Amino acid sequence: MSSKFRALILLTMLFAFVVIVLGAYTRLSDAGLGCPDWPGCYGKLLGVPDTETDIAQANADFDRAVEIGKAWKEMIHRYFAGTLGILIFVISLLLFRKDENGNRHIVFGLVLASLLVFQALLGMWTVTWQLKPIAVMGHLLGGFAIFNLLGWQWLRTLSFSQLESQRLPADLFGLSILAIVILICQIALGGWVSSNYAALACVDFPTCQQKWWPPMDFREAFILWRGLGIDYEFGILEHPARVAIHVTHRIGAVVTAAIILIYALRLWGSSDASSPLRKVSGLVLLLLAIQIILGVLNVVLHLPLANAVLHNAVALLLLFSLVSSTYMIKYART
Repeated sequence: MSSKFRALILLTMLFAFVVIVLGAYTRLSDAGLGCPDWPGCYGKLLGVPDTETDIAQANADFDRAVEIGKAWKEMIHRYFAGTLGILIFVISLLLFRKDENGNRHIVFGLVLASLLVFQALLGMWTVTWQLKPIAVMGHLLGGFAIFNLLGWQWLRTLSFSQLESQRLPADLFGLSILAIVILICQIALGGWVSSNYAALACVDFPTCQQKWWPPMDFREAFILWRGLGIDYEFGILEHPARVAIHVTHRIGAVVTAAIILIYALRLWGSSDASSPLRKVSGLVLLLLAIQIILGVLNVVLHLPLANAVLHNAVALLLLFSLVSSTYMIKYART
């Protein structure tokens, strides 16, 4: 594919990364309902109510009082998301056309465009359903999926001729898929922790409330649908349910880290010193170490905003590093 198309993909990936980080920042700074309507903000498509008259009118028209700072956080996120949507739409159209090799990528373009539409709906439902955890978690996963689909398309524009003679263990591809699936499940758990305000249910480490197995309510912790009309801002669960979510995420972190570590070490040992696979396996190990440290710091430092946002960003990069290694293994096998 042309260098211009490759540059467009890379630009769109950058925008997707910014949108995901802004979304995490918006959510973690409790600005997810900074605008109680969608797609505008207190009825305004451009800007937010900022004059005394506009604020008074917005307060009269909506149940939620205007908080200018939170409203701007939400709208800036939406503006970037809207720009990203335009870029993805353009890429989808370009994928319908023949490339320089005479190939069309219609299915990929349709999947990307469909995911974009569904992601926009999830963004709307996140607001109109008042931060319903299943919508918030789904919106997070949708953003990660879009970034990695774009990344897969970007990888297809690159040449990995060094891998053509690379011999790899037959089970390595399956292990890479397992690592990706486990990490996605852990990311979903992280979204469930955040959307249920369970990050500070345990403030000590490695124990929780000075116990290895504190009182927990798993029955209430993982109810995905509780109906509409409930305001989920700051959470509705009792403490034992939040502890159950938090501890489950910790257990998931141990399992996820073990599987990714095994995979990355296998990949490192199976690839040549000059191979891109050796480099990407090193990157996986580095990002895994950083992510573990950030997760621990979230607990012991009581969830500092910058650290929590970075925890989201590194999770995205870790997932893409796994996806990249999977693409390279697939390339080497063909």
